[in-house]
Amino acid sequence: MEQKYDQPETAEIEKAKSHIIVEIIEYVPNAVVIKTIIKKSTGNISIMSFDSGEGLTEKTTPFDTFAQIIEGEAEIVIDQVSNHLKSGQGIIIPAHLSSFIKPNGRFKMIQTIIKSGYD
Repeated sequence: MEQKYDQPETAEIEKAKSHIIVEIIEYVPNAVVIKTIIKKSTGNISIMSFDSGEGLTEKTTPFDTFAQIIEGEAEIVIDQVSNHLKSGQGIIIPAHLSSFIKPNGRFKMIQTIIKSGYD
């Protein structure tokens, strides 16, 4: 039996090793779980799992954000426009526009934030 070692939430995943991204993170009842893949001053990549009924509240960021659903489906609302995404689909959330994530059952997604290139 293969053992699993959980890294601290602030640690990046192991470099120079192949990963099945959807398996890096588990669902936790009544919770949103976030695990960092890469964290740099120019941006970061995180994987997130959302249990049924869990989402993210409305926010606005100064950076473009790419969100890709990797399991399940969710509704991403950008500037009051609803976007229904299924596994494999992604969307760019533009900087300075309000957005929030509404679940449609349990789902997992990758979020990439690019911080460079802004004045």
